[in-house]
Amino acid sequence: MKGKVHFIAIGGSVMHNLAITLKQLSYEVSGSDDKIYDPSRSRLEKYNLLPENLGWFPELIDKEIDFIVLGMHAKKDNPELLKALDLDCKIYSYPELIFEFSKSKQELQSVEAMEKQQYLR
Repeated sequence: MKGKVHFIAIGGSVMHNLAITLKQLSYEVSGSDDKIYDPSRSRLEKYNLLPENLGWFPELIDKEIDFIVLGMHAKKDNPELLKALDLDCKIYSYPELIFEFSKSKQELQSVEAMEKQQYLR
């Protein structure tokens, strides 16, 4: 395993794909959201990443997490975000995380792109 990551607002169209990709790269991935609709919902479920309950759960945030990925619709008063800030966790937006991966030249191909390539073969 490469590390532990938690997504605050995992249900977005881009965020859920990033979560799936990180899981496929051997990260331990968790996440939460207050609303998750298809196709995000069914894709998260397919990869065993669909949160058990909808909502925000600050008890999911601890010092064991290597970094947090913060979705766009999480508000400043989000209880998980506040706990992450209190614990001084690394917090990245989607663009910031892509930048971090690019600095180490790690390949991060979206799940959708990989699935399309397999379909075309």
